[in-house]
Amino acid sequence: MNRLLIKGGRVVDPASGLDAERDVLIEDGRIAAVAPGLTAGDARMMDARGLIVAPGFIDMHVHLREPGFEHKETIETGTRAAAAGGFTSVVTMANTRPVNDNAAVTELILRRAAEVGAVHVFPVGAITKGLEGKELAEMGELIAAGAVAVSDDGRPVEDPRVMRRALEYVTAFDVPLIEHSETPSLHPGGVMNEGYWSTALGLRGIPAASEEIAVRRNVILAALAGARLHIAHLSTRAALDAVRDAKARGLRVTCEVTPHHLLLTDEAVKTYDTRTKMNPPLRSEEDRQALLSGLADGTIDAIATDHAPHHADDKQVEYDKAAFGVVGLETAVPLALDRLVGAGHLTISRLVELLSTGPARVLGLKKGTLAPGADADVTILDPERSFKVESARFQSKGRNTPFEGWTLRGQAVATIVSGRIDSPLSAR
Repeated sequence: MNRLLIKGGRVVDPASGLDAERDVLIEDGRIAAVAPGLTAGDARMMDARGLIVAPGFIDMHVHLREPGFEHKETIETGTRAAAAGGFTSVVTMANTRPVNDNAAVTELILRRAAEVGAVHVFPVGAITKGLEGKELAEMGELIAAGAVAVSDDGRPVEDPRVMRRALEYVTAFDVPLIEHSETPSLHPGGVMNEGYWSTALGLRGIPAASEEIAVRRNVILAALAGARLHIAHLSTRAALDAVRDAKARGLRVTCEVTPHHLLLTDEAVKTYDTRTKMNPPLRSEEDRQALLSGLADGTIDAIATDHAPHHADDKQVEYDKAAFGVVGLETAVPLALDRLVGAGHLTISRLVELLSTGPARVLGLKKGTLAPGADADVTILDPERSFKVESARFQSKGRNTPFEGWTLRGQAVATIVSGRIDSPLSAR
């Protein structure tokens, strides 16, 4: 029997209402017991005194790029980055080549994850064939093959009739439809938030209204279909208000935000550094403050990275021509510990909920808890350990982080995936 005893850590498990010093016993890939004073016997022992022991973190929005864009990232490098960053599960989007719009691609991703993955990989299938927004993909086949949600992420489904049909279709499987909500016809060629800084920099803007219009339309259609709708990488105050209103009406609408939208604004673009270019773009300070309030009041269900690695050639060009996207798997947890918990915006328990319990609930995964019998996915945090963002040391192939050089307090020091230890505490 494979046994591991984690001794003396502060166990934070919002799903169980637990925040106290406890020992955690793992047997054969499952949580066997959580209690004070457990003895090791023949178990391997891990000293977690002074550390935080949490249910394994889940990044519900990543781009692993495989198949088709392996020069940017692979399942192997992306999952190694996830483990290094404190994540035990990742949810990978469908904009691969070929697109994950059929069961064969879903099966390929799962097979590669089983062969080389350092963490659990959950694929998301496409809403429409080829991500073209015209003809629905065979969502039933995708879900049967292992997809946990559907999304055309990277592209919105612009046709309201197609979106309505997709929402109606997905209700048969009780999985969420994850939508990249924008209205592209409002801002052809837009590369950053529309406002003072876009004017000052002479760059084409993307108005906040683009997101609000799309979110409100999608909420209306989700209500019509009775479907589960999840808003990806929400970035504006008005869109957050739309989600808050939907929840107050009892609709099954959820949302996520990213660390970069929580910590940066469009002012960061003033250096024309293409590492600040992402979609949705960095927004105003008013929007950022609204997102922080949404974290605190429970409107936001998850923090997700939208990890989008690119080859250097895709970023080392003029701002207008650079690819959208930033990496986040190896920086999200230190950023959250230092700039959200350390700054008093969140408690540790709420952060664990946003990174573990919340994503598991949105996706219907049997994860996000340390209750006996649960999968032994564990993230161990050292809230005092210093971490400097140095992209040259990333496990990911992507180096496109806007946080280069930041020094942060707090880091994941171990991830345990189905009882298997990665980043052992001996590295402390």
